[in-house]
Amino acid sequence: MPTRISPMLAVNDPKAAIAFYERAFGATIRWHLDHAVAGLSIGGAEFFLAHESPQYGTRSPSFAGFTTVRIELFVDDPVAVHRQAVAAGATSHSPVNQHEHVTEGLHPIRRMLQGAVLDPFGHLWLIGKFLD
Repeated sequence: MPTRISPMLAVNDPKAAIAFYERAFGATIRWHLDHAVAGLSIGGAEFFLAHESPQYGTRSPSFAGFTTVRIELFVDDPVAVHRQAVAAGATSHSPVNQHEHVTEGLHPIRRMLQGAVLDPFGHLWLIGKFLD
């Protein structure tokens, strides 16, 4: 099996978070344990949700007052997904715009469309796609 990384997002209301991610990003539930812990997928990209557990060191952004993670969601139509997320209850953090990233190495310039939303649970989602 290839190595994978799947984030587990701490939320204060897993049942509401599952419903939001279904509406906002078309997430599907892969499994859940009484809606307190769940495995979700967005177009085959898996991630997990868990009820925040401060006693075990897991705090949601709404508990902590900030987030330390930006979630990059790559999709075919970032504008449509950004709009869908806002319609589902996310707050627009930045509109989808074209950006050019100058990098060292094989790809000196990468163009992409990218915008961001803040979900109702305090997680920042960057929604975009590479153009080249």
